Amino acid sequence: MPLDDALARLMAQAQPLAGIEDCNTFDADGRVLARDLVAALTVPPADNSAMDGYAVRAADCAAPRAVLRVAQRIPAGSTGEPLAAGTAARMFTGAPIPPGADAVVMQEDTEALPEEGSLGRVRVTTVPQAGQWIRRAGEDVERGSVVLAAGQRLTPQALGLAASIGFASLPVRRRPRVAMLSTGDELVMPGTIAPEAMPPGAIYNSNRFFLRALLLRMGCEVQDLGLVPDRLEATIDGLRAAASQNDLIITTGGVSVGEEDHVKAAVQSLGTLEHWALAIKPGKPFAYGTIARPALEEGGIELCHVCGLPGNPVSSFMTFLLLVRPFLMALLGATQAVPAAVQMTAGFDWPRPDRRREFLRARIGADGRLELFANQGSGVLTSTVWGDGVIDNPGGQAIAAGDTVRFIPFGAWLA
Repeated sequence: MPLDDALARLMAQAQPLAGIEDCNTFDADGRVLARDLVAALTVPPADNSAMDGYAVRAADCAAPRAVLRVAQRIPAGSTGEPLAAGTAARMFTGAPIPPGADAVVMQEDTEALPEEGSLGRVRVTTVPQAGQWIRRAGEDVERGSVVLAAGQRLTPQALGLAASIGFASLPVRRRPRVAMLSTGDELVMPGTIAPEAMPPGAIYNSNRFFLRALLLRMGCEVQDLGLVPDRLEATIDGLRAAASQNDLIITTGGVSVGEEDHVKAAVQSLGTLEHWALAIKPGKPFAYGTIARPALEEGGIELCHVCGLPGNPVSSFMTFLLLVRPFLMALLGATQAVPAAVQMTAGFDWPRPDRRREFLRARIGADGRLELFANQGSGVLTSTVWGDGVIDNPGGQAIAAGDTVRFIPFGAWLA
């Protein structure tokens, strides 16, 4: 199945989660806004000075090195009197522009001429233009405008913008509840067996660590159900318990077609499951299904989603980014789910492409061109640490040094 088809089928099942909560603006980084934020005031509320300096009438300074009497001093937070012709007002950043002034001359372009018993005079060493160094009322925010739209994932700068229009708390979507479940008798948790004592065929469970970190970065509430033995009844019991209190279950391993792969049969015994062979590399096996559970409201029925990821670590990592991440963003009601690729130049040759769509781990070299990790195997997790992102390469497409390719930085997914 082409990736785009799989993603479309998956997203069709993702309805935004019910439940909106108020979150302190200090704590709302990464949350998804549930309602539009409408400004109840104008920012800035009045024309103000963008610099420390002097407010003047530009016509009074048409000749170089004009000298003006300083008639008033206006700090930020106060208001001044109308500016008379031939005078200047000492200004500080953020202070309102007095009526009659039409320019601000920054302090570096003036010379103060003190006079005892007065605010003195000032020599303007440049010829100011009307409007210079004045921040206009409403140039940031207009009253009544939508400042932040529903579905936007909040960033630190968005929190500052919300605070600038008076929001101490924000309406956000509730966090998705996600359970993680690993299958595979070969898996060992780090710390339980020393590396030198590992039995033949055993491997450390790395997937569990990066998946949990990815989910937490997305703002999910994560329940780690640990390792489930490769037995059908144990898998059914683990899935039933997870479905009762979560919105999504993520499994790793057990979604292929081997005799020890029990996830498919276990989910089908509790609900529905589709197994998709994706036309991508890495990450061919993927499963999606649902398990019915009693709703929180009496008499209702809800569905817990299930996403089955492949067991190989790079395959698991990439299918999470390509499919599970946008699915979770849709559950959150977020408006942007898939990061955009950027056009970059390849600094390598890739003469033997796979017939499937490839996601090649690469990094940006010192010359600005992309370098390719030598081993693109689905079990080589080192490639995801070495690389800055992946090249989205169409199936059957060879690459020669100098070609333009589509590059997706990991930072766009992991922020």
